[in-house]
Amino acid sequence: MKEYIVQFKPFLLFLAKFAASYLLLTFVYQTYLHQFDEKKMEVDGFTQLVANQSQKILSLSDANSHTGVNTKEASVKLFYDGKWVARIIEGCNALSVIILFVSFVIAFTGKLKPTLLFILFGSLIIHIINVLRIALLCIALQNFPQYDSLLHDVIFPLVIYGIVFLLWIVWVNKYSFYAEKPTEK
Repeated sequence: MKEYIVQFKPFLLFLAKFAASYLLLTFVYQTYLHQFDEKKMEVDGFTQLVANQSQKILSLSDANSHTGVNTKEASVKLFYDGKWVARIIEGCNALSVIILFVSFVIAFTGKLKPTLLFILFGSLIIHIINVLRIALLCIALQNFPQYDSLLHDVIFPLVIYGIVFLLWIVWVNKYSFYAEKPTEK
């Protein structure tokens, strides 16, 4: 048994760091969310920020786009081209995706400064892509409502998770301790 632990130590270490950081960050996020009362239709501040930023992107093509309060559930209504096209709920804010991203980067450790910078800039990239994703999804839903499920459940999640996957590849190959170091001649 000991030889298996030694043989699989890098994998087990990765798994332990990933699980610990994911559980810790999820606990912190859930603690943050419990400050808001869903029964009173309260929307957390980050979800509201994402909805407002998405609306600002939409206003580039429709000056009358706006957000509104949803009195039936804890979400933000997003209006585009005079119609309510989307509801922004907590799951739309991409914080759970960012937690997954950060946990993976921590699990594939690198030097402290590059790790922190990559987490910061990677999270910012995910946030920007997510805001653009929501705005583009609203435009697409307005023009192609018959493709609602395909757009919302398949195409646009592929975009956000595809970006996260590419960031992970960059991290592992360029900045983590597992990245190949250039050989000097």
